[in-house]
Amino acid sequence: MNVFESIGDKTDRATDIGEKYIKVSHQYFRLKLFQQLTFSVSMVAKLVVIGAFIILGIIFGAVAVAISIGNFYNSLPIGYLSVAMLFFLLGLILYFTRKSINTFIIKKMSLKFFTEDD
Repeated sequence: MNVFESIGDKTDRATDIGEKYIKVSHQYFRLKLFQQLTFSVSMVAKLVVIGAFIILGIIFGAVAVAISIGNFYNSLPIGYLSVAMLFFLLGLILYFTRKSINTFIIKKMSLKFFTEDD
């Protein structure tokens, strides 16, 4: 019976070690998920806050440039149309380069999300 008791002890210890491993792995993945979630939420929050101020600056700058161009040509509609065309061209350029923008973002984000923890 001594051999069977030894096998039983080893099986019990292996089961305990396996259970501890599962618990620790579960805790690790919860912590990793929390890290990635907080990183994502903080990035979105920064993007919204900074983006709002940048958009406000662009709007006021665009109106100022449109008024300046309109005063130069003595016609405000020409100033507003020229600024509108500038935004239209920038939109087209961004539309045609969207794949390279996606690739850049994916490369940058993959460095953060798929780093190995040593």
